[in-house]
Amino acid sequence: MIIIKTDNEIAIMRQGGKILAGILNKVAAAVKPGITTGDLERLANKLIAENGGRPSFKGYKSMMETKAFPTALCTSINNEVVHAPALPARRLNAGDIIGIDVGMEYPYGPSGHGYYTDMAVTVAVGKVNNEAKKLMKITKKALEQAIKQVRPGGSLNDIGQAVQATAEEAGFSVVRDLVGHGVGTAVHEDPQVPNYKLAGSGIEGIILKPGMTIAIEPMVNIGRAEVKSLADGFTFVTADKKLSAHFEHTVAVMENGCEVITRP
Repeated sequence: MIIIKTDNEIAIMRQGGKILAGILNKVAAAVKPGITTGDLERLANKLIAENGGRPSFKGYKSMMETKAFPTALCTSINNEVVHAPALPARRLNAGDIIGIDVGMEYPYGPSGHGYYTDMAVTVAVGKVNNEAKKLMKITKKALEQAIKQVRPGGSLNDIGQAVQATAEEAGFSVVRDLVGHGVGTAVHEDPQVPNYKLAGSGIEGIILKPGMTIAIEPMVNIGRAEVKSLADGFTFVTADKKLSAHFEHTVAVMENGCEVITRP
């Protein structure tokens, strides 16, 4: 079921999304050769707590999973696509790229549950090669092109086609086994938001309406689209071991277009 948010609920999400954007900017700015994903995790937890939020990924377990996610951040390095936990022993090296994905419930406290926002960026660790630079540039562009499709009367198919076209025109591929999602009253809500043209899925006919809030998150690979999961039960990697990049924003459908809730 797609949950339509009220103006007041979107206002709360807007406040939380702006805070989350500031937090992710600070975490991304801390990336440098020699730092560990555990260092980034500690910084993120500190900033989220200081701003009255709760990390929405930490302790999260869907019906499909047998164990809870252990960290506030997903820190996916090089050929890791998404959902790699930010464990202390993982050290970043010059030339790596790292996708940093973070979600937050805001406000968080005894008065009741807050609302969820979700966003991600991929950044370079020191100097990276031109292929990695191009991949990050195109994936970010794919997200912006997708956001341009969000308006009342638009469709999920418009979003997916924009991502796919941007990636494939650059010679890259779009991950198909993982998709974006609704967000707001829960970490994950309906509808699914694929990054490719839809056909026969049953959701291509879903029309965007004011009050819908979705997380659009292109995952783009240099090589083939296929991914596989690792033994940790969380991390997805490219099947061909080539680089992947990930960018994400929480976006609200408004009466006159859309608003990027997680824009700084």
